[in-house]
Amino acid sequence: MYARVSTSDQDVSRQLDEAHEHLERLGVGDIEEYPEIVSGAADTDTREVYNQLLDDVESEEFDLVVVHEISRLSRLGPTEIHEFIQHCLEHDTGVEALDVGLKIHVDDGELQQTIYSMVARLMGDLAQIEHQQKLQRIRSGVRAAQSAGKWTGRPPAGFVVEDGYLRVDPTEFLHVREALTRVDRGESFATVASDTGIAESTIRSLHQDRRDLYLGGEAEDDRVDEA
Repeated sequence: MYARVSTSDQDVSRQLDEAHEHLERLGVGDIEEYPEIVSGAADTDTREVYNQLLDDVESEEFDLVVVHEISRLSRLGPTEIHEFIQHCLEHDTGVEALDVGLKIHVDDGELQQTIYSMVARLMGDLAQIEHQQKLQRIRSGVRAAQSAGKWTGRPPAGFVVEDGYLRVDPTEFLHVREALTRVDRGESFATVASDTGIAESTIRSLHQDRRDLYLGGEAEDDRVDEA
């Protein structure tokens, strides 16, 4: 079974659990898992687990490959999904996608395999369209929130987000300000980091990019100014 998520913040276990349940209902006991954390838009050459699955299919180690969602095979479009299915069939391996109920088996007739492959390409197209629409909705939501003065990302050091708006955390802000003041006075980044408990890389970044905010009270972002 192959399962994929795009980022480390996402959990691949749900896809694997449901695929396991499906295979157990079929009475399949010998199961290999191929979980992967990589963007579907990534070049195929960088998808190590996916490529390993292709190699193992070519070695004819499996009778069936199961994916929870057909879009997990690729975000690059239906062509790669079609090529994956053809690769499996050429090496006596069937393919099932649980989300759309797609089942393409080696013992299906040639016409039936062709029809199912066409359906898979269509499903891949629809999955890609749905993904793009989801991204567009997210971008629209972020733009709307920003237009309303809301903060949509990780807040700067010394700030918190309350009800969508940026607010100063006085204790943390002054802590960061003191650290940058010491750097300005000539103390080393390493010494200040050791004394304050703030990561040296954070101090360097803040001193380079946001020194005026903490030491001069000047910000380029109106939302930060308001906070």
